[in-house]
Amino acid sequence: MLKEFKNFIMTGNVIEFAVAVIMAGAIGAVINGFVSNIMMPIVGHFSGGVDFSELKVVLDEAVVDATGKVVTPENAIMWGSWVNSIISLIIVGFVMFLLIKAYNKTKKPAEEPAPAGPSDNDLLTEIRDLLKK
Repeated sequence: MLKEFKNFIMTGNVIEFAVAVIMAGAIGAVINGFVSNIMMPIVGHFSGGVDFSELKVVLDEAVVDATGKVVTPENAIMWGSWVNSIISLIIVGFVMFLLIKAYNKTKKPAEEPAPAGPSDNDLLTEIRDLLKK
């Protein structure tokens, strides 16, 4: 059983999958950093300095006691965070599109198959017809 497990772990598919997961995590961190540190400030700048994450609709105000301690927290719909998520999704999707497009350009074009000549059946039929004549 230990040998079977070792063979399973050492097969190319498992190792390639592990490398893919690690690389996906690293690429995810790079893309998330790009979106949050570069693109979102640009989006905020062009939207008049609005920080979408702070936009909300307050349903119930927070209840504060005399000492300033919050007794009941604010109940709000944080729609700005949702807008941030949508903008991030669009940016991440576009960046991934560009990465895949660049990757596809590096791949060798597939060789075109040789032009198909007459099949064996066609040749045999032609020989038969010539022999009949």
